[in-house]
Amino acid sequence: MINYHNKTFRPVQNTENGETSAETLFQYQQTGNILTSIYQGGRILQGHLIGLVDEQGHIHMHYHQVNDRYEIMTGVCHSIPEILSDGRIRLHETWRWTSGDMSEGRSVIEEV
Repeated sequence: MINYHNKTFRPVQNTENGETSAETLFQYQQTGNILTSIYQGGRILQGHLIGLVDEQGHIHMHYHQVNDRYEIMTGVCHSIPEILSDGRIRLHETWRWTSGDMSEGRSVIEEV
């Protein structure tokens, strides 16, 4: 299992209906297979996620955040890891809003 504890991630790609950007920083913490994160930056004033990491390092998570319009947005996400040649982790994410327009999207975040 990949350990994400104390790792910081930054988005490098997101679909238009997403709210994160290169200014958003995710601070991951992991205990056993339970993953949590606080995140903020760009359009995100404050966000939190909680998820489970499986044996392949895939993350199944739920998130909620307050955006720059002071709306509470919620969603679910599945992240698939890729180990880069320099040892950093890149996560390929498929997500869906569970609030707002309920649309789906894809994003890529990389370890800083």
